[in-house]
Amino acid sequence: MVRAAVLPAVGAPLEITEISLPEPGPGQVRVRLAAAGVCHSDLSLSNGTMRVPVPAVLGHEGAGTVVSVGDGVTHVAPGDGVVLNWAPSCGSCHACAIGEVWLCADALTGAGRVHAAAADGTDLHPGLNVAAFAEETVVAANCVLPVPDGVPLADAALLGCAVLTGYGAVHHAARVREGESVAVFGVGGVGLATLQSARIAGAGPVIAVDVSPEKEELARRAGATEYVVASDTTARGIRALTGKRGADVAIECVGRAATIRAAWDSTRRGGRAVVVGIGGKDQQVTFNALELFHWGRTLSGCVYGNSDPAADLPVLADHIRAGRLDVSALVTERIALDGIPAAFENMLAGKGGRALVVF
Repeated sequence: MVRAAVLPAVGAPLEITEISLPEPGPGQVRVRLAAAGVCHSDLSLSNGTMRVPVPAVLGHEGAGTVVSVGDGVTHVAPGDGVVLNWAPSCGSCHACAIGEVWLCADALTGAGRVHAAAADGTDLHPGLNVAAFAEETVVAANCVLPVPDGVPLADAALLGCAVLTGYGAVHHAARVREGESVAVFGVGGVGLATLQSARIAGAGPVIAVDVSPEKEELARRAGATEYVVASDTTARGIRALTGKRGADVAIECVGRAATIRAAWDSTRRGGRAVVVGIGGKDQQVTFNALELFHWGRTLSGCVYGNSDPAADLPVLADHIRAGRLDVSALVTERIALDGIPAAFENMLAGKGGRALVVF
């Protein structure tokens, strides 16, 4: 039996309870969690914005130590530190075949399996494949990647989503070039990783945008050279900071129609707007045909940073070891499992960066 955060039904409060976790079967790995980040996607799962089978153990951003492995697992062994990969690629679908592994058609098939049992015997599913909001978890072997040398295990948890997403948004989706101006909308965990990644890319100015004035210091420590409190005049303010042209790149990390539209409006003619935030179906964004022609901008989605975790983790580790990337700076609160519901409330209120569950 291990303690876990269980979502009993969509829209219901999380329950911190004991679950019965099986030993790993063939092709599976059991992991003792060291830390797990509380991501906005977990909140989106709990409120139904994203759909998964329930009841489920949530949590998809984590790292820990291998406890045991099932038959056929050879790339990790008991005692190894591992990062959980919530969206493993199958390697055989069309997206994988053309190198777009972040769009793998089968990445989330594991979310439908029976993962564990509640105390009353009810079957539980793993929220986004990995069920990281638990003291231990059992995952498919392709859901674990070795922690790179020189990366603390607790920091490695954030590599599994926030850092890969923010880094990939800058370097893969937007392809930011040195000297380009970048505006980042939303200074949460992913937004902070995006700001650091823009700084690593040599962007300038780097403009952070958020509804909360209190986040300015966080944003500047992450690499923002300018800070704009979101309002009806956000786009005008960003143009004033970029020679009246607008930003070369705007990266939206919120997932709301208003901020997506503001990100679009803030980019220069021919600029790029990248949407990282996950919004609901009710968030409708509209454009007229003439502005699409006139502005010549590119609007694109971004899934998991358009990253290949196996290829990108060593790159991120190099940045961490060189001091260019400070993963711990994303964390504004360290909590226990019992603190996850309050962390959800803080996200809804726009407070803080990343909350990290430490086991």
